[in-house]
Amino acid sequence: MPELRYMQAKDLDKFIEDHLLPDTTFRLQVRRAIDIICSFLKERCFRYESHPVRVSKVVKGGSSGKGTALKGRSDADLVVFLNNLKSFEEQLNLRGMFIKEIKRQLEACQRERKFEVIFEIHGNWLSRWLNPRVLSFRLMSPKVNEWVNFDVLPAYDALGHVFSYYKPNPQIYVRLIKECSTGGEFSTCFTELQRDFLKRRPTKLKNLIRLVKYWYQECLERIGKPLPPQYALELLTVYAWERGSYETDFNTAQGFRTVLELVIEHKQLCIFWTEYYDFENPIIAEYLRKQLRTRRPVILDPADPTGNLGAVNQGRWSGLASEAAYWLQSPCFKNPDGSPVPSWDVLTRHLPGTLRSTGKEKLDVHHPLNTA
Repeated sequence: MPELRYMQAKDLDKFIEDHLLPDTTFRLQVRRAIDIICSFLKERCFRYESHPVRVSKVVKGGSSGKGTALKGRSDADLVVFLNNLKSFEEQLNLRGMFIKEIKRQLEACQRERKFEVIFEIHGNWLSRWLNPRVLSFRLMSPKVNEWVNFDVLPAYDALGHVFSYYKPNPQIYVRLIKECSTGGEFSTCFTELQRDFLKRRPTKLKNLIRLVKYWYQECLERIGKPLPPQYALELLTVYAWERGSYETDFNTAQGFRTVLELVIEHKQLCIFWTEYYDFENPIIAEYLRKQLRTRRPVILDPADPTGNLGAVNQGRWSGLASEAAYWLQSPCFKNPDGSPVPSWDVLTRHLPGTLRSTGKEKLDVHHPLNTA
């Protein structure tokens, strides 16, 4: 594979097409394998148990579910929703029992069903934990040298039936805020919303997200130490596109440059959306005001207001920002005449008047806020 930083700006779309898009045949094989696994789990989990817990639905999330998977290095979540859990707290307390049952059934599925791909379960370590959080397995194809790692997570079905452009009852978020002690602790319960937030975006934006993720992984290999969550970069890419372009066809190099400039300006960022939650409910409004006044960067999960993807050690952002500044000198950000590719006009600093002290604050969802 050619090195990304030495590509010409005009060739970035071809680089994505040739090197970052998953193999179509493998993608279809994975989809069929997941259909088999999901059906098996719904039919068999807890079938012989006396308690009434049953699987209500199994949802694929992560990059594979969102349509932003990278060729050869993909990840996904398989969230198993259980219909008899009554609260977020029950999910936390009982997940170990559910994980162990899911592992038993995955092993049975591995024995009893035929797959077009290699199906490997990773879970020998589970016995060392009283309440494990996750079980992992891998689907891979030696023919095309591609794989997908899946994390299987049991979850409380807080949302019920989710349909297109669904907006949850605010009381779901009120309950989440009251029961959540650690930010993002129950984000799996909102997997469908996270998936839909990205899945319905234009194809070219998803490809830009792939490019940013590839860049992120290149930086991770180069730096060799923890960076901000990759999901934060995905959301930053959506934000850059919404604020700077909003076109289905755009200049990829411009979008890429804009995201890197936002990374450099991370200390000014306050980004969130009101698609699934907003300021109408007073409890949610009070919680959001606290979230939006925390240390920058603030990048709220659009599906889960407790999940601030920017709330990590500042050194992680600083390291990524240094990489971004280094990369901006690369040929992939230069026009044929040597001039720099311009970035989109995306504001990264406080806008006077975006936060109003009216007791019912609202922010323009596209405008960052800096109240330092």
